[in-house]
Amino acid sequence: MTSNLNGAPLSTHVPGHDADTSIMLDGFKITTRKLPILKAGPIEEMNKKLGISPPEMIFGDNFMRIEYLQSGWKIDFNAFDALDRVDKTGNAMLKVSYSKEWQQNRSKQFEDIKEVVKPFDWSYSTDYKGTATSSSLSFEPSTKPIPLALLKRPDPILFFDDVMLYEDELADNGIAMLSCKIRVMPARLLLLCRFFMRLDDVVFRIRDTRVYVEFATAEVIREYTAREEKFEVVRKALAETREDVPALMRDPNRLTDLLPIVEKSLERLVLK
Repeated sequence: MTSNLNGAPLSTHVPGHDADTSIMLDGFKITTRKLPILKAGPIEEMNKKLGISPPEMIFGDNFMRIEYLQSGWKIDFNAFDALDRVDKTGNAMLKVSYSKEWQQNRSKQFEDIKEVVKPFDWSYSTDYKGTATSSSLSFEPSTKPIPLALLKRPDPILFFDDVMLYEDELADNGIAMLSCKIRVMPARLLLLCRFFMRLDDVVFRIRDTRVYVEFATAEVIREYTAREEKFEVVRKALAETREDVPALMRDPNRLTDLLPIVEKSLERLVLK
């Protein structure tokens, strides 16, 4: 039986469909897995391991992975490790009335999970940058940015995928979601892992991790950018566009430029 990344057995399998999709290029193997949301058993197991209640929709079997076979280096993006980065002390919890309502609703929803709902950041905000694995290689701080000019070239896209890791509607007062996208061209690839959160009347957050790989040199650049802005500031800015404001509030691509950067880091790694 195949196991997922947090050690629990796969809860579902779609007949006639291979859960894993992969491509090999210049010694790199890119793999994605897309399966339905977890069932009660794996959710309870994840809850025990994490020590927090899971999001409404958790795709615990899904992942996105980049491997360099020659060295054994790899970087994974999965729901369990991302949720393990959520603040579990309650110190980062948004101090709004929705929090109590959320805990009451979530306790009822997961009555089969006997674990007590503990204080934690119920918006599921994570600064997850992926799970890198290697016996000797690790990222180091860098000032070299991702070469956007190369990514803007009209190169053919050999492989593309979009994988959802988790999503929650925050007691019907917004949305929190973590997803990954990847596009692979003949000479390079770009992976984007994005956490997007909108809490109505409170705040917007976008936290992006980009992993860029240049195949010929086996160079890997990882960029993390956190953006945040008050809800009302964004709402007023969107109102001036004369477009569909509710629709724009659900579109992180349109919101990015309206949210100032509050944290940024660059790292680099050469695998050859």
